[in-house]
Amino acid sequence: MPYTTRLPVACGLFGRNCQACHPFLQFKRTQVCVGHSQEKGIILGVYSDPEDVKGASFTQTAMDFDKESGGKMSHALHVAGTIPKLGEYRLLLETHPGFSVVAMAGLGPECVGYNEVEDMDEEKENIRIATSVGARGLQNIGIRSIMTESMGSAESAAEGTALGVWVFQEMKDVKRQIPIPGIGLYDSCDYTGWQIGLQKASAQNLARQLSEIPSNILTPIGFAQSSVDILAKAGVSVEVKVKAWAKIMDLNAFLAAGSGSCEPPVFVELSYYGCEPDTPPLVLIGKGVTFNSGGLCLKTCEEQKDMRGDKSGAAVVVGAMRAASALNLPMNIRGIIPLTENMPGPCAVKPGDVIRSKSGKTIVVEDTDFDGRLMLADAMTYAGIYNPKAIITIGTVAKNTIEGLGGGATAGFSNNESMIDQFRIAGIHTGDRVWRFPLWKHYNCKVLASPVADSGDNHIARAYGDPCAAAAFLREFLPPGVDWVHLDNYGTYHTDGTDIPYLRGPGMTGRPTRTLIEFLAQAACKYDEGAEDVVVEDKKVCPDNNHVTGVGA
Repeated sequence: MPYTTRLPVACGLFGRNCQACHPFLQFKRTQVCVGHSQEKGIILGVYSDPEDVKGASFTQTAMDFDKESGGKMSHALHVAGTIPKLGEYRLLLETHPGFSVVAMAGLGPECVGYNEVEDMDEEKENIRIATSVGARGLQNIGIRSIMTESMGSAESAAEGTALGVWVFQEMKDVKRQIPIPGIGLYDSCDYTGWQIGLQKASAQNLARQLSEIPSNILTPIGFAQSSVDILAKAGVSVEVKVKAWAKIMDLNAFLAAGSGSCEPPVFVELSYYGCEPDTPPLVLIGKGVTFNSGGLCLKTCEEQKDMRGDKSGAAVVVGAMRAASALNLPMNIRGIIPLTENMPGPCAVKPGDVIRSKSGKTIVVEDTDFDGRLMLADAMTYAGIYNPKAIITIGTVAKNTIEGLGGGATAGFSNNESMIDQFRIAGIHTGDRVWRFPLWKHYNCKVLASPVADSGDNHIARAYGDPCAAAAFLREFLPPGVDWVHLDNYGTYHTDGTDIPYLRGPGMTGRPTRTLIEFLAQAACKYDEGAEDVVVEDKKVCPDNNHVTGVGA
């Protein structure tokens, strides 16, 4: 019997007038619609058999193109000798009158879908890879207008293309910047799927950009101002609270985290209303350390070089909130972004200091590098004023997460079986996986073992399950009776450029933005009584000349 599991359908809710030309570079209104350049290119798919390097079959759209070109495309590939494998492409010049260049992108084997071992819909992931490498190949030769076929999933094609052509270059001279091409869907009527994919990719690209901007430019105040500029026009309310307010609210752990910096801390609250205002919201909390030097427990120079990305959790929340508004999700979402900078200084928090958090519990600081735990602790307690349906925290909290997962998945912790499973399902759809780590009482004993305070931020040695201990520490500050998921993206916030083909590297990834959006869409489906389930099988029959979809979305 084939392995099956029940997956909810991801929602595509476009109640608002969503424009086709949605910016995926927020600081410059670079459009993702098709431009007016004379140089036009198109991405077409070709399947390849790993056991037969010369054997191949075109997608239906590619077959139609080949007929229109009089067989020029198939002849050109035959002359080349080998068919592009997954992650490879071939550029064919002057083979079709409508396009100056055709990028034939390898899709890998034709009959793929949900892979139980990989815990991923390989069909969708292969489409993202193929469209991204094809788009980047066209971009590299100066093509300004790129069309792509859906290859079986317009949403995945949009994600791969938009993620693939994006590059952070705001700090470069204009003459050295790579032009960002316009992109469009060629062969499919699935406009809704294409728009959903663009919104997801746009949100992740926004998170990538916010994570990349250097800390001397995007200070806590600068991040807050960018959040206002980005979200206010997207229909999301933004409130910026300053240091004096935080003192009044007894956010002492949050204030301690940034006490060594000359940059004042900022506490940002975001509000999106997609249903009745009195409906309990889902709360997103993103760690926003614009630069983490480690404080008095100073990091090494090697460790500090990418610490502008320690605000990636906050960036993910901003991107997800904008996407939720654009998708008009029927739910209420509150966002909390504590922003600060962790630096050594005369007023910096010291190892051994004891802080009384907003919850009233005392915390002994054993490592000033663990600023995120202090910030998130107060933010979680504060979130209780919303009477939340659930709380999701995102941030680079435990460095040892890298040793356990590398960049393969974001670590997930939860006190609710259903919620963490929904994140796993969301990761199957998006290809950006979440893998559950334990949240056992075993780790609570270590966190609560401090002889001088109620809890310690590093009372368990790093070599002994620090990611789990960090989550156990945060759970101590969770409002009673609230469902909670903690996403530790320390292993996934940055890429060296070799692990994810559709993310240009080295640089910030914006992960797990799309998975969070997918989770929100699935959660919103629960408000819709007509939502259906989809059966996913790891074995399938592949009919002749028919591309079978894996995980339904």
